[in-house]
Amino acid sequence: MWEKLREVWSFITPDDFGFMFLGNIIADGMSWWQWLLVIADYLLKIIALGYVPSQRKPTSAMAWLLAIFLVPFVGIILFMLIGSPYINRRRHRIQNQANEMLRTISAEEPDVPAGHHLSPELTSLVSLNRRLTAMPASSGTVVDVHADYDGSIRAMADAVDRAAHYVNVQIYITAWDDTTDVFFRALERAVDRGVTVRLMFDHVGSWKYPGYRTLGRRLDEIGVRWLVMLPLQPWRWRFRRPDLRNHRKLVVIDGHTGFMGSQNMIDSSYLMKDNIKEGRHWVDNMVEMTGPVVTLLNSVFAVDWFTECGEEIELITPSESAEWLSHRRKGPGSEVVPDPGTDMLQIVPSGPGFTTEPNLRLFTSVVHHAKRSLTLVSPYFIPDEALLEAITTAAYRGVEVELFVSEKADQTLVEHAQSSYYAELLAAGIRIRRYPYPAVLHSKFIIADDEVVCTGSSNMDMRSFGLNYEVTLMSVEGTLLGRMAALASDYREASTELTTDVWDSRPWHRRYIDNLARLTSALQ
Repeated sequence: MWEKLREVWSFITPDDFGFMFLGNIIADGMSWWQWLLVIADYLLKIIALGYVPSQRKPTSAMAWLLAIFLVPFVGIILFMLIGSPYINRRRHRIQNQANEMLRTISAEEPDVPAGHHLSPELTSLVSLNRRLTAMPASSGTVVDVHADYDGSIRAMADAVDRAAHYVNVQIYITAWDDTTDVFFRALERAVDRGVTVRLMFDHVGSWKYPGYRTLGRRLDEIGVRWLVMLPLQPWRWRFRRPDLRNHRKLVVIDGHTGFMGSQNMIDSSYLMKDNIKEGRHWVDNMVEMTGPVVTLLNSVFAVDWFTECGEEIELITPSESAEWLSHRRKGPGSEVVPDPGTDMLQIVPSGPGFTTEPNLRLFTSVVHHAKRSLTLVSPYFIPDEALLEAITTAAYRGVEVELFVSEKADQTLVEHAQSSYYAELLAAGIRIRRYPYPAVLHSKFIIADDEVVCTGSSNMDMRSFGLNYEVTLMSVEGTLLGRMAALASDYREASTELTTDVWDSRPWHRRYIDNLARLTSALQ
């Protein structure tokens, strides 16, 4: 029988590797377990063809199928571990319940707060965000945009020193070091005054940095209530897709003062020896604001706190904070906290708890809104098809588009993946400005026509769109636009422009690695 099969296979030269493999093992004779492996391999591939593309972008589906077909079994295992952006049902349920509660509470509120008059196009942006996240727009005052790294930490510490009721802190990477000590000492003083201090940081995001092993003990010693977000603790039955992260950065004091942006609570070198040796440091921004919008920012923290520990938080709003309204308390070296102002601000949370990718839809809509100018700032620029097409189309429409990135990214794979987009961006006429090494430009914002600005924790990459919990602040009326435009001007003066001639002269092996990295960016 085997001789006859050999004769048959001698006339067959199929291109498909799977059939070649099957022919060889049939010709050589197989044990039962070999048959089992072959059958299992083909069965898994057939199932993958029908399952992987479901509710997944075509590029992502093709990348996963390629991995599954090229590395059998290993590709399946990787897909099962990190192939789905969905979190467990409990977290989805909590987010949905929070959204419905917010919709019920704010049902009588208009999309645009009283006193603000927007064009129909800008109003549609506000309505989009509200429909996707249940967050209405609100009034507030942008006190400052803190672009000095150490100064930003001191500003947050000063605000904590004014706290009378509570301090809520949620920051992706948290480390107690010489730079951040001023902030943690402010938290300690707040606890001593009887203020409730809550702190959350991401488990995986923080654990690789010096001091993590003793961080919890030190927080306990000063009386801070702390939690890790999205913990990976299988011994406690707390396990999920390991690369889902809570990437939000926010601080709320008494419901009347809030900070949010791109900055983590760690030294600007991230405490790494190589960074310190080379002088590498992170460049960030944090927006300080007051007024009713802070209550909405606080609700983002409250949902995440409840999700991690099941405790409901009573939120004190500015109207309930007697110290803020009556006394306008002053902290050491600080200014008087201003009254609610006329900035129109909207909080836009996003992440696996939202199935509609609110940040991606917002950024894409803002790009389509641009008629004259578009400024994009992102340390990790790996757009999906919709955002890439929107950006290049804007340039072809005659919009002056500029993209700010780091001259050298802090992650090699990201560096190559985002570099793979430069050729088509340059071909469309987009100006790519690279912030000089050893700085890592970590700020994240977008400005269109000096009419709308978005800033926060969200990068313009597939991870932030589908895998990370993020929070973005949008403003279409007020002082934030001017402040962020001034910051972009500072970045422009410090940056060098990447030209087509320079980029086309890169070696062939760099092009190959860039394109290979681009494939991996879609594995989600």
